[in-house]
Amino acid sequence: MELSYVQTTCPYCGTGCSFNLVVKDGKVQGTAPYHRSPVNEGKVCPKGLYAHEFINSGDRLTKPLIKKDGKFVEASWDEALKLIAEKFKSFKPDECACLASARASNEDNYAMMKFARGVLKTRHIDHCARLCHASTVAGLAAIFGSGAMTNSIPDIAEAKTLFVIGSNTFENHPLIGRNIMRAQAKGAKVIYADPRKTATGKQADLFLQFYSGTDVCLLNGLMQEIIKNGWEDKDFIAKRVSGFDDLKAEVMKPEYSLENVSTITGVPVDQLKEAAELIGKSEANAILYSMGITQHTTGVDNVKSIGFLQMLTGNLGRPGTGVNALRGQNNVQGACDMGALPVVYTAYQKVIDPAAHKKFEDAWKFKDGIAKGENGYEVTVMMDVLTDKPGELKCMYIMGENPMISDPDLTHVEHALKSLEFLVCQDIFMNETAELADVVLPAACYAEKEGTQTNTERRVQMWRKAQNPPGEARGDWEIIADLAAKMGYAEQFAWKTSEEVFNEMATVTPSYGGMTYERLNKPEALHWPCPTKEHPGTPILHGEKFGTPDGKGIMSGISFKYQAERPDAEFPFLLTTGRCIWHWHTGTMTRRSENLAREEPTGWVEINDEDAKALGIKNGEMIKAISRRGEIQITARVTDTIKKGVMFIPFHFVECAANMLTINALDPIAKIPESKACAIKVEKIQEA
Repeated sequence: MELSYVQTTCPYCGTGCSFNLVVKDGKVQGTAPYHRSPVNEGKVCPKGLYAHEFINSGDRLTKPLIKKDGKFVEASWDEALKLIAEKFKSFKPDECACLASARASNEDNYAMMKFARGVLKTRHIDHCARLCHASTVAGLAAIFGSGAMTNSIPDIAEAKTLFVIGSNTFENHPLIGRNIMRAQAKGAKVIYADPRKTATGKQADLFLQFYSGTDVCLLNGLMQEIIKNGWEDKDFIAKRVSGFDDLKAEVMKPEYSLENVSTITGVPVDQLKEAAELIGKSEANAILYSMGITQHTTGVDNVKSIGFLQMLTGNLGRPGTGVNALRGQNNVQGACDMGALPVVYTAYQKVIDPAAHKKFEDAWKFKDGIAKGENGYEVTVMMDVLTDKPGELKCMYIMGENPMISDPDLTHVEHALKSLEFLVCQDIFMNETAELADVVLPAACYAEKEGTQTNTERRVQMWRKAQNPPGEARGDWEIIADLAAKMGYAEQFAWKTSEEVFNEMATVTPSYGGMTYERLNKPEALHWPCPTKEHPGTPILHGEKFGTPDGKGIMSGISFKYQAERPDAEFPFLLTTGRCIWHWHTGTMTRRSENLAREEPTGWVEINDEDAKALGIKNGEMIKAISRRGEIQITARVTDTIKKGVMFIPFHFVECAANMLTINALDPIAKIPESKACAIKVEKIQEA
């Protein structure tokens, strides 16, 4: 018996915890603590503890599959790749679309981005950041010049106050929650704003229970109160900010008086006053947020408003401050950094910038050029184009994504994907999206390959191979490189190792330019930007100036707008969605982990106890939840911890999929869907 420990990085949320994989006789058998990482210091959440359980699941994909006469049959790699290459060659560039993956490595995502733009010549590449933090990227880039979390995870413990809004941190990012507790132990006050009194809310010093979708109203009200009392940081505003007069003109309007804000948000005036004073007088206030802020038709407005509050109070560029956008998936930050978006190359170099276009064209050396320098379609827009403009998009290559669970209005998504002429899915399991594919390619999981991922705080960390992939499964970038070779581009994809992929990427990516595997192969790794081999990395952004052309943060006035669909007489309740501690996103991995599945085997709908009483619904009863787009049968969980008039459903469970109900209304800038607010009704199931 041979026993070994392989240190790696967790494949679940964006925290980026490290642990050891326990390997016995060449197979991963368990996890063990790795104490040297500053992110988690040997601690892990339940998902990390059981991150080995899905790896050797009996239903892993092991051979390429081709659909013939409506059924999948096994094929050789050569046969599958030849078929894909021939099909892809038959479509025009703008008829093709690619989806990269927040679950895959930086190397995998760079390879997919290069394949899309260089081989298929398509503008249309995106990934599931569109569904979680697209509004963070757009919003923070617009006001700070960089669309990323500004401070480090350990730095959160240095805050004097913490304002957590739209993030159930203790369940969704538990090891970040640990730093909230550390700050609190040193005397920090925690303000928590959410429609639900979650595990995070129960530990807060001040809980603001507000209606989902009223974030801008709440934030404008807090800013009015801060300005009225003279608590704004006048020196910071004078030296480091432009547009303050525009902001002030908006937030000082009568509609943002605390009395009016209280009526709209449902938060009592005295609590709003207390929150404004705590933030306004704090020596160091950190804001933490996640998808409760971003997944709205006003997602970009919400993000900007958070940034304005921090600029107003001078809480940027210092320890214990910052705008801390907590990323939901292990490498959603990295996938964005790698240019797996329709408007940028790596490091957010705009595709419409002729200089950036020429830079990549020259670096990649495709004799027939690369995709034209125009913005492409976002994944949410792709789905609309497929249903509304038949024949415009015809083929799609999806790597490690499952839109049939993750995207809003699943009936619409199914219709869209079924209208494709050719669909290729590359994944570790057969999932609901892959079932619709023409070809399915078996990929290696995180434990079966080398690579890097970038966590929510911009820390670039290593994956290390612990075992071989099952059967004929292969690494994502390796599959892409072989497919590129079949299509006549072997020279541009001649990598032999993941390190070679990374090194090429670093040469065209300024923020990663000083990084190498050798430098990353240490417990603290490196935070981008790290432009040179001598640079130590940048844990805290915006210390002296912002990333804007003049170095100043940009304020403006943002008016409050309601969500796209409000409750009415027919659909009287407001639905919001999210995660639970035991599961992750579409459940593909966690629901194959025995210990996690046992803890939370299926979904539920949280209903306020007063609402349940009025509806005659009992705790544990199976009911129908219905929206204008679909209905599901689901168990009622009656509680006094959710705001009256609001309901909550976790989105992990295909048998009661929350996204059967959610609306495909999009933020006009980020094109992110409004997953956190739509109108529903619930009904008792009538016995036959």
